[in-house]
Amino acid sequence: MQQHSKISILKKILLIRFSSIGDIVLTTPIVRCLKEQLQDIELHVLTKKKFSSIYLNNPYVDKVIELDNSFIETINELRKEHYDHIIDLHKNWRSIRVRLALHRKSYTFPKLNLKKTLLSTFKINCMPDIHIVDRYFMAVKKLGIINDGKGLDFFISETNHLQEPDIPEEFRNGFYAFVIGGSYKTKILPAEKVIEIIRKLDEPVILLGGPEDMEQAGKIAEAIGENLGNPVGKLNLEQSASILKMAKKILTGDTGMMHIAAAFRKPIVSVWGNTVPEFGMYPYLPYEPEKSQIIECKGLHCRPCSKLGYKKCPKGHFRCMMNLSVDEIVEKLNL
Repeated sequence: MQQHSKISILKKILLIRFSSIGDIVLTTPIVRCLKEQLQDIELHVLTKKKFSSIYLNNPYVDKVIELDNSFIETINELRKEHYDHIIDLHKNWRSIRVRLALHRKSYTFPKLNLKKTLLSTFKINCMPDIHIVDRYFMAVKKLGIINDGKGLDFFISETNHLQEPDIPEEFRNGFYAFVIGGSYKTKILPAEKVIEIIRKLDEPVILLGGPEDMEQAGKIAEAIGENLGNPVGKLNLEQSASILKMAKKILTGDTGMMHIAAAFRKPIVSVWGNTVPEFGMYPYLPYEPEKSQIIECKGLHCRPCSKLGYKKCPKGHFRCMMNLSVDEIVEKLNL
């Protein structure tokens, strides 16, 4: 009864997560549980404009406030809402400024930046064995929110929802989706590795990536020829997500698309370069862990070299990706 009396006074909550695609998808269990477990609340989200569609499509979000250019204008807009509580799932200098400016009770999570630095710089692993999603839930524990175990969400608008008739006929009996892009080059499987893998598969493959990945996709398409779909650079995020949803399995690096695939409960083979699963951002499939197969080059003394990534390998050899076994990846895809 005491918990219900505390919950009943909550009226309006602001959740902060500015970026990026994967990190925003990883907040969706919090969004869902807040809306389902607190009665009659109004849930607003503050995010960057370029990522706002992810929250705009989410039926559990009542309003999205876009952080575009003017920070002061955004603060003035937020002040008009008179929030009861703020949940900060970004925890950087900008989100702290928002919290200080609004003078409302706020909650956040353990970001573990120091422990990540110890692991990436000195190879001292003090990271707890806990996924980032479960660390996010620590931010809402005092509000009585518990993890419902349903995993991640990703919602596709009707206008962008591609279905089987929208793809070429040769892919309608099943295909693998390969995510060939990423926010950092050191998270991306080199084109020559992708080509080797595709040549050993019986299933056709559809490549996914943004405009910045078109050159890499072109190299792969030229080498493979038939049984390859290459819409790279031609689809928006939701349309690419639709391809993931139709795919039999997904091959991906440590990317936002990996988390979207997990939201669809798809079988995922993830390849890890300079980052490591120990950072707590591996595919989140709480009750179906068998759907996630992780491929990494263990024992490499220079790995992880960063908690994010680089434009190129700092050592020049890129062994974290180049030493990955093509046969092991093919075996995992064929399981």
